Amino acid sequence: MSIPRELYPSEEDLPYEEEILRNPFSLRLWWRYLVARTASPFKKRAVIYERALKALPGSYKLWYAYLRERLELVRNLPITHSQYETLNNTFERALVTMHKMPRVWIMYLLTLTQQKLVTRTRRTFDRALCALPVTQHDRIWEPYLIFVSQKGIPIETSLRVYRRYLKYDPSHIEDFIEFLINSERWQEGSERLAGVLNDDQFFSIKGKTKHRLWLELCDLLTKHATEVSGLNVDAIIRGGIRKFTDEVGRLWTSLADYYIRRKLPEKARDVFEEGMTTVVTVRDFSVVFDAYSQFEESMLAYKMESLDLSDEEGEDGGDGEEEDDKDIRGDVEHSVGKFEKKILKCFWLHDDNDVDLRLARLEHLMDRRPELANSVLLRQNPHNVEQWHRRVKLFEGNPTRQILTYTEAVRTVDPMKAVGKPHTLWVAFAKLYENHKDLANARVIFDKAVQVNYKAVDHLASIWCEWAEMELRHKNFKGALDLMRRATAVPSVEVKRRVAAEGYEPVQMKLHKSLKLWTFYVDLEESLDTLESTRAVYESILDLRIATPQIIINYAMLLEEHKYFEDAFRVYERGVKIFKYPHVKEIWVTYLSKFVKRYGKSKLERARELFENAVETAPGECVKPLYLQYAKLEEDYGLAKRAMKVYDQATKAVPANEKLSMYEIYIARAAEMFGVPKTREIYEQAIQSGLPDKDVMAMCLKYAELEKSLGEIDRSRTVYIYASQFADPRSFSDFWNQWHEFEVQHGNEDTFREMLRIKRTVVSSYSQTHFILPELMMQKDEKISLDTAVDVLKQAGVGEDEMAALERRLAPADNDVPAKDKARTVGFVSAGVESQADTGRRNVNQEEIELPEESDDDEDDDVEKVEIAQKDVPSAVFGGLAKKREDPEKPEDGDEAKEADSRLGALERLKRRKKD
Repeated sequence: MSIPRELYPSEEDLPYEEEILRNPFSLRLWWRYLVARTASPFKKRAVIYERALKALPGSYKLWYAYLRERLELVRNLPITHSQYETLNNTFERALVTMHKMPRVWIMYLLTLTQQKLVTRTRRTFDRALCALPVTQHDRIWEPYLIFVSQKGIPIETSLRVYRRYLKYDPSHIEDFIEFLINSERWQEGSERLAGVLNDDQFFSIKGKTKHRLWLELCDLLTKHATEVSGLNVDAIIRGGIRKFTDEVGRLWTSLADYYIRRKLPEKARDVFEEGMTTVVTVRDFSVVFDAYSQFEESMLAYKMESLDLSDEEGEDGGDGEEEDDKDIRGDVEHSVGKFEKKILKCFWLHDDNDVDLRLARLEHLMDRRPELANSVLLRQNPHNVEQWHRRVKLFEGNPTRQILTYTEAVRTVDPMKAVGKPHTLWVAFAKLYENHKDLANARVIFDKAVQVNYKAVDHLASIWCEWAEMELRHKNFKGALDLMRRATAVPSVEVKRRVAAEGYEPVQMKLHKSLKLWTFYVDLEESLDTLESTRAVYESILDLRIATPQIIINYAMLLEEHKYFEDAFRVYERGVKIFKYPHVKEIWVTYLSKFVKRYGKSKLERARELFENAVETAPGECVKPLYLQYAKLEEDYGLAKRAMKVYDQATKAVPANEKLSMYEIYIARAAEMFGVPKTREIYEQAIQSGLPDKDVMAMCLKYAELEKSLGEIDRSRTVYIYASQFADPRSFSDFWNQWHEFEVQHGNEDTFREMLRIKRTVVSSYSQTHFILPELMMQKDEKISLDTAVDVLKQAGVGEDEMAALERRLAPADNDVPAKDKARTVGFVSAGVESQADTGRRNVNQEEIELPEESDDDEDDDVEKVEIAQKDVPSAVFGGLAKKREDPEKPEDGDEAKEADSRLGALERLKRRKKD
């Protein structure tokens, strides 16, 4: 064969040719030659490759590059082109020396796969597996499986390849199963899948769980029930039901579907019934019930369609049936099948027209749904009492079913594990017999019920009470009393010893201490028996120490009804000794009210003693009604003075939140009995008793209104001044508005200015104190005096008010004031012209403005008038000044004179200085 001229070496190739001639076995020279001729046509490069491979047949680099270029050459050519055959021959020549190179095999195999040469490709894959070591087989199997999975490959070929592959790597059996299912090889697919599930060592490389594989197997078996044989489908699915409890409903429907496809509807119906009676969740029950009802509906629809078709065929072929009848009568040897059909036609079970039966089945299934759903809930928890009651209601109108249900309930429910009240089942069971006039059986039920060991004593006591109420409804009063005596009887010593030996104490041993039972018993005795028997029952309750305050009160009231007053009071006294607060409160209130109502004034000292005992033992929050009751006693039968003393004690005993209301009552009663002036002492006591600031301010407002109503304008103003220290203008604007109205009506320009000055001072003290005073002073509970606050504000750079500065310049030196008066907090001031030393000076209307000389006489006259008006005021209003009024001739010299001078107001001091 001649080589074309253009394929010969050119002048540019001579250097490479000379080097190759000198060393033809050098791969580097051949490769440099090929690189230099990259732009040359493939035919010329092919000649170079062939020459190089002839010299170096074992060079992988040359073969690989040559094969890649040949593959690139045929990339866009049809598979029928002759170049493909040349390519295949090149691969075959390469594999003579490159048979251990998997990359070459893979390139060849992929090329053959594209050429759709099935037999040649399969054989080449087999040659590759034989030539390569087993450690590199996984690189061949991957394209091999892709090849056999293509369409057009004979299924038997693919199956054999997959089986061989599973021998190499059994872990990929899931791929084989998937291939079998896609290839509709249901029998082998189900067998392989069942084998996987039976293998405990199996691990899914696709992440599938055993549960998912079970479901896939069930779907496979049920959907292709007629194609799969040799497997016990019933046992397989039932095994899945036992093992996987979260998909029980789906597995039951799969098993029923399997029998439906096998044309065994009766067997499928049995499976549905079994599934509904064994599932334990409502979700699974809904799945099974819906599938069952759909099955019955489809069977009914199918039957009705088949009957319609048979009717049409019967109309067309009626003559043929008459001929058959003649043949049967005439010829004994006629077809046995037709003869049997005629014979069995008279039996209803073999009747083809069973639409009514199927319809009745469907209706019966729908009617049973509530009962079946209740059974599911009871299977979840058979000790659920409420569900048993609901089950009984389902059978309303059917006493037999109700009795059977109650019998099953009381046998099933364990009182120690019951959810709800198990004794209600016994009570309802007995009432069922009672409603049907069967009292004998009702008593039998109750008798069995009281022998059950319940979890709580109250359950057993309720059964005894229900039993007694049944006897009462049927007028058996003696029987009811006997039942209560039997129930409340104390167990004998022998019984206690036997129970102690067993080590377990039943609830019947504690029944005699049931308060519910004793309360019912005492009501029966009080209604049906004598007073003596009733008192015996009450005494038994007290002896057992199970009485309540209400029982004490009921016992005492029973004795009062029968005129046993002293016995009733003794019962009250026992009650107050037994109980503590707050339970004894009602007993004390009832006891004291009954005693006062009974004896009134005749046993006043005894009543006082009772009240004293009551208030001594009562805590602060419960003492107020007792003191009010005590004071009412003194007002009605005792002395008014003692009543006031009781009110005074009450104001000290009640808690802080009730002091204000107690003082209001105290003041109202004092004004009614002793007149309005008597209340001044109480107002002063209330203001100085440590009430909260808000309550002090409210009390001061009432006190000021009282003084204003009595015409004591200066005293009223003094009260306003004293209360101002508790009233922050930002929070208590009503107080300042009321004072403003007061000054408008009764004051003058000077008093109005004084009010405004005090208001500014209070605003300053409240606004600055919280930010400037030291933290230590802020943390103290005691009040800080106004002088101390002003000093601290001055150190902080806050300027003093001009009026306040003038007052401080006109005031006498503090050296003459005793230390006790310096430390005293702002106190109550009795009158407008007098004030306590130092501390009260800031709250009194001290006139700082110089008055003209002409007004001295008028002011003196006014001062004298004020002094004359104050003589009628009770001495208690003036506090400590009362002693000075009683001894006016005592000389004031030394420190006493200075102290007296310091108590005068600013106006009075100015006048005295001018006279001097």
